[in-house]
Amino acid sequence: MTLTELRYIVAVARERHFGRAAASCFVSQPTLSVAVKKLEDELGVTLFERSAGDVSLTSTGERVVEQAQRVLEEVQVVKQLAEQGKDPLAGPLRLGIIYTISPYLLPCLIPALREVAPQMQLLLEENYTGRLAEMLKQGEIDAAIVAEPFFEGGVSTMQLYDEPFVVATPKGHPWEALPAIDSSQLAEENVLLLSPGNCFRDHVLQTCPDLNRESLPAGSLQRTLQGSSLTTIRHMVAGGIGVTVLPVTSVTPADDALLTIKPFSGETPTRRVILAWRKNFPRTAAIEAVRTAVLNSGLAGVTFLH
Repeated sequence: MTLTELRYIVAVARERHFGRAAASCFVSQPTLSVAVKKLEDELGVTLFERSAGDVSLTSTGERVVEQAQRVLEEVQVVKQLAEQGKDPLAGPLRLGIIYTISPYLLPCLIPALREVAPQMQLLLEENYTGRLAEMLKQGEIDAAIVAEPFFEGGVSTMQLYDEPFVVATPKGHPWEALPAIDSSQLAEENVLLLSPGNCFRDHVLQTCPDLNRESLPAGSLQRTLQGSSLTTIRHMVAGGIGVTVLPVTSVTPADDALLTIKPFSGETPTRRVILAWRKNFPRTAAIEAVRTAVLNSGLAGVTFLH
């Protein structure tokens, strides 16, 4: 049994396909298939049920792959401990960030991190919260910047900042004369939301539950529309299609010519942004460096949590 064989079975379990697993491991499919069969013969069990176009784990295979993942993580810890003995801030850090944070935080974070840890390179992964959580647990990234709620076993978190939400309307909209917008008013308009799977969409729906289309009264003219990114949504709002809710960091001076930005009345809805990492990740100094860089970033409009 070799570490390479363990990596192969973890890849097959993840991809549910021998060809894709081989590609992810940068080997040919025959090489990977022979190695997996060799491991099955050595263990005397079948790990994968193979059929045309489909690969699934056996019940024994599930337990073996789970243990293989832990073994590979511990091997990575050994390597990282060795690197930490040299300089915990010298090696690269694989950092994941969700789509609705990365474009606005990174331009401030990168220069701040250079001041704190000039030798530490960031290898960045931009994705949805669910995918980043999976990558974090599988050791594909070292840490992730996400928004609460975020509950994952074996993962530690620390708070970074609270970010308020604002309402964006096209120029000339009747709400332009109002000092602030009540969340209940959103149900009276066409509201543009990010597509399902994005946690910021969930935050907006929590702010105004009436935006769930199933809850709208029969015959209602109000609609919720979808966009693939906050940038796309801002352009759609500027085009007069509807209104939207934005995290305050996404608002730029360029929006002044196209949008009217209004605060919420009453208690302002916010999201809490956090830093998450595996509990057994040994480079605690690298995690602290990222936190310090975020707090030193000067990101506008947020409340930093020291």
